[in-house]
Amino acid sequence: MSNSDWTHEFLATNGITLHCVTQGQGDLMVMLHGFPECWYSWRHQIPEFAQQYRVIAPDLRGYNESDKPKGVEAYRMSELVKDVEGLVHRAGYDRCILVGHDWGGAIAWNVAITCPDLVERLIVMNIPHPAKFAAGLQTPQQLMRSWYVFFFQIPWLPEWLISLNDYEAIASAFLDMAVDKSAFSPADIDVYKDVAAKRGGLTAMLNYYRSLLQHPSQAIDRQWPVIHSPTLMIWGENDAALGIELTYGTDQYVSNLDICYIPHCSHWVQQEQPHQVN
Repeated sequence: MSNSDWTHEFLATNGITLHCVTQGQGDLMVMLHGFPECWYSWRHQIPEFAQQYRVIAPDLRGYNESDKPKGVEAYRMSELVKDVEGLVHRAGYDRCILVGHDWGGAIAWNVAITCPDLVERLIVMNIPHPAKFAAGLQTPQQLMRSWYVFFFQIPWLPEWLISLNDYEAIASAFLDMAVDKSAFSPADIDVYKDVAAKRGGLTAMLNYYRSLLQHPSQAIDRQWPVIHSPTLMIWGENDAALGIELTYGTDQYVSNLDICYIPHCSHWVQQEQPHQVN
């Protein structure tokens, strides 16, 4: 199978419409991208897994061709979870193999926690369990790595800075962090610049971070139900944004856990080391 076999669809869920790239037949596999990306971050995975599954890779709300509801409230985690729940049912399934990277992984963790029957298997890449992330933000080293989360809380200024010099900050996010910079062609970078340049898109993307701090449900003392879906964590060891120590102790929240560490690989794990990830 090749990327010429995938199709673009618009699926209604939770009161909005999500643009999705779909390919294949069989059990459902849903792939959720991170910031500042879109469905395209799964370009190496979609044709591979479409040989066995029906793969759906949506643009998350606020991104690319999907609806961009206004206001920070529209990007609460509870809404993002409902988007996935509705997407699975709209596609005609009761459950799925749920795959997520970065923000998509954060959503995937929360879907597995709040809608366990929906998740047959869980695969998360370079994003810790929410309890581990909340604990990490109590440490100076992770606070320093996560400086951008706090910077993004400022109105309009982050949007302005990111858009300067033809969205140079978007290119830097990939190329400065990547270990193997050849994993991103100029055309790849242009895709992500175009996503950020869509009208209203950049504010929508940053509203994920603004909602995160306005609704800090990730309290450390919260009682987290154990996830029983078989879970695979894939972690690029050279992640500049998230320390590898955030993966340690995840097994207290997940009963059936495998962790695969990929050396010489950055945060952009499925794009930088696609064959190993696949």
